[in-house]
Amino acid sequence: MIVGVLGLQGAVREHIRSLTRLGVETRTVRRSEELDGLAGLILPGGESTTISLLARDGLLDRLRAMASKGFPMFGTCAGMILLASEIAGGESPHIAAIDITVARNASGRQVDSFEAPLSMDGIGDDVPAVFIRAPFITRVGPSVRVLAEYDGVPVMASSDNILVASFHPELTDDLRIHRHFLGIVTRNQEGGD
Repeated sequence: MIVGVLGLQGAVREHIRSLTRLGVETRTVRRSEELDGLAGLILPGGESTTISLLARDGLLDRLRAMASKGFPMFGTCAGMILLASEIAGGESPHIAAIDITVARNASGRQVDSFEAPLSMDGIGDDVPAVFIRAPFITRVGPSVRVLAEYDGVPVMASSDNILVASFHPELTDDLRIHRHFLGIVTRNQEGGD
């Protein structure tokens, strides 16, 4: 099983390190053809507009098509914005793989960054979450399951093959969230739910 990490911007190395610690083979993805043979893909943080501008050769179009066919994806921070079906403020969605609305930078500016332990449904308690200019989920569709909240606001959710988080699990040593995503990937490969 090979899991890719979108390598256009953000904490690419940190996600690769987390996956490697879990014994998973990884590949950095910058072009559409590098998606071939992957079992899943992580879309890291960074700046979603910049990532979408750096995506070439129909990469986002291919990701949109793959998501609609059940390909597992995990978006953190800007990656969550890329996967959302709606972005507050009228920006057009990029991949639109999960029925949520997100508000950019809802946790504040860079200087307002913080870490908080969260209870995550199906993952565990006291899971560290690093918020850096984090987007928050302002609406969830009926097919979406909220996995974690911060101050009553959804910050982690899933729907079928898609997992999203407002924060950066790759910036901690806790591997439970990456392990949870690998469970989604494995179930997809086995053809189960």
